[in-house]
Amino acid sequence: MDHGDEIRTLRSEPGGRHYNCAQSLLVPFAPEIGLEKGAADALGAFLGAGMMHGAVCGTLSAALMILGKAGKDRLVAESLLQEFIASYGTTGCTELLSLAAAKGMTRKENCDGLVYEMGQKLDKLLEEK
Repeated sequence: MDHGDEIRTLRSEPGGRHYNCAQSLLVPFAPEIGLEKGAADALGAFLGAGMMHGAVCGTLSAALMILGKAGKDRLVAESLLQEFIASYGTTGCTELLSLAAAKGMTRKENCDGLVYEMGQKLDKLLEEK
């Protein structure tokens, strides 16, 4: 199952509503992890912007929550975490945004890219038995 279309719709801020990076993953994956979409939306409300203070990227936080709720084991979660660190050099929202800015990327462009990529990874991980 590909959640990419729903993720893209949420990231385009329909009706002026902003879905943060965590909500943009939690809401589309809610049915697969036994949550109502409204509950998933509320669950991720304060994970954006690195838990509202530049700490761990909300995309990564939401992905780990999804894997845990889906019953994936610790090795799957650790592998995803290490892959994220290897790709981006950090898990910190502030650092990720600084690195992106140094490359000339906007905040939205950077965060959208992280969310889209993580959505694809989650699709693959959740398909695996």
